[in-house]
Amino acid sequence: MSATDDLVPMLKKLRLSGVLQSLELRTNQAADDNLALSEFLYRLLADEVERREAKQLMQRVRRANFEHAKTIEDFDFTFNASIPKAKVLELATCAFVERHDNVLIVGPTGVGKSHLAQALGHRACRAGHTVAYVGAHELLVQLRAARGDGSSEKRLLRFTTPDVLIVDDLGLRGLAQDEPADLYEIVRRRYEDGSTIITSNRAIEEWPPMFGNPLLASAAMDRLLHHAHVLVIEGDSYRNPPPTRRKKAQAA
Repeated sequence: MSATDDLVPMLKKLRLSGVLQSLELRTNQAADDNLALSEFLYRLLADEVERREAKQLMQRVRRANFEHAKTIEDFDFTFNASIPKAKVLELATCAFVERHDNVLIVGPTGVGKSHLAQALGHRACRAGHTVAYVGAHELLVQLRAARGDGSSEKRLLRFTTPDVLIVDDLGLRGLAQDEPADLYEIVRRRYEDGSTIITSNRAIEEWPPMFGNPLLASAAMDRLLHHAHVLVIEGDSYRNPPPTRRKKAQAA
């Protein structure tokens, strides 16, 4: 039995079995480069730290349940000059998450709202934050179903406990029945306790009427807009640009 074989049960007991993946490589490297024992140990453990961080990032991204794998790096800022690139890059540092600020992204269909929202969510995952992505319609459907089966509190926790909640496409349709109250409850619970990113085709001024009740609307909007970054994006749809822009893109 080799020394490595003796190490296996010990490493498993210490929950360090991942070290075995690079042990032989680092051992050979230490011998070839005549590394000090402390340097050998540092490199071996650094490999394990890197593996664990990569695994944790994958788990956070998977649990976020993004609709698409979107990042800031693959966003085309050149397509639309109205997109505040400097502001987006500042938000990508995720300092807003630490401050529990909100991000509201409004504009017509196809200008990149969902891409930016999910890209900011991905950056938050990379920074170690928990993230949840959900379409506005799906969010309200889940809360309505939870009312029916008595699991409202459990379902609310799914949307109120993550560091960042992304609600995509709010306002595609009006809010009905208990939906305004459900949306308000999420806003209320997350206020100054987590960051909420919302995208919408409607201008901010059009959001209050969706709640139906002026008092409810005022309470919700007051909390949403306090410590909020509002990005207003205008311009053509990236997916369906006008003929002139499409010809230029094809020529390029």
